[in-house]
Amino acid sequence: MSQFFQIHPDTPQARLIKQAVEIINKGGVVVYPTDCAYALGCHLGDKSALEKIKRIRKLDDKHNFTLVCRDLSDIGTYAKVDNVAYRLLKAHTPGAYTFILNATTEVPRRLLHPKRRTIGLRIPQNTIALELMAALGEPIMSTSLIMPGDDQPLTDPYEIRDLLQHEVDLVIDGGYCGMEATSVINLVDDVPVVVREGAGDISDF
Repeated sequence: MSQFFQIHPDTPQARLIKQAVEIINKGGVVVYPTDCAYALGCHLGDKSALEKIKRIRKLDDKHNFTLVCRDLSDIGTYAKVDNVAYRLLKAHTPGAYTFILNATTEVPRRLLHPKRRTIGLRIPQNTIALELMAALGEPIMSTSLIMPGDDQPLTDPYEIRDLLQHEVDLVIDGGYCGMEATSVINLVDDVPVVVREGAGDISDF
């Protein structure tokens, strides 16, 4: 049976943030809010938690996972960022974007695209998510909470709890946080490529 925390979206309770991080560090799978939709997350080095997320969403090995980061220094640790990419990242973070970049050796191999060795990274404009990562001290391995057969992410924390209470370790109720996925921008090559148009404005790319 999963735990259920109601965390204030603007002033998150430090005690609950700390408990959530303890669950992540112990290998738990958590549902948490971002600036676009709710996401499934776990410790980036935990293989069994990753496999649990794959089972929940019925994902194959080709799925691109995302490291949700606290700031640009996190991105620089886990991805190779040139000057052009850095300027774009600085101008559009935090925000509703996922950027695909070449990964550094800090990223566990099982999180990478099997052929391209790329990783998705993003910095959400959501206080709860940012506080979680600040307390954790590293990014959260994440994927949008879109159930098999659905086109849109789940939005209601109570519905999520009813559906996944035996599958995840924690559901964080952070209020309504949208239901549109991020815009995905590939920054691997010299010219940015819009892979998916979502919540973020793509007019600059």
